Amino acid sequence: MTAERSFPPPRIRLVLAGELETVREIERAAGQCFADVGMPEIADDDPLPIGVLDRYRRTGLAWVAVGQLDQPVAYLLADPVDAGLHVEQVSVHPGYARRGIGRSLLERAAAHAVAGGLSALTLTTFAHVPWNAPYYRRCGFRVLDEHEWTAGLRVIRRREAALGLDRWPRVCMGRELLAAT
Repeated sequence: MTAERSFPPPRIRLVLAGELETVREIERAAGQCFADVGMPEIADDDPLPIGVLDRYRRTGLAWVAVGQLDQPVAYLLADPVDAGLHVEQVSVHPGYARRGIGRSLLERAAAHAVAGGLSALTLTTFAHVPWNAPYYRRCGFRVLDEHEWTAGLRVIRRREAALGLDRWPRVCMGRELLAAT
């Protein structure tokens, strides 16, 4: 039997303008894990451009988890899509994996969505990559049947298919959110 390591909960805050290149570095590092599961094209994919990341930052939909020295170690980007908040990207630097950081970022996004009157978190992800769909199931998401996809999710899936991401099985997932009482 192995003892589970306990880590303090990460501090989550909005991304600062000077951290956009650090966010890109986190994405590059996290992406390397895809090479280990036979997806080198994903591992080699370029991170989002600074201008796109800055748009998320300026709209208040980019969060980082920071380490002890207030340095980002993970991030999440989101977009309002239909009546939900769509998680566009979650990346955790591999050196900080398995500490609950991704889950903490998802919870921060969920709290933001609820505060804004949104009813769900959604995302699209690879169906069989262990830290993708199986992980999100453990975080309370479920695979959405195609008839449950909103118009906005259909647009996202078409864009992903055009980028060639359907080379590997992908799913839309959702998590219903309860409004604060």
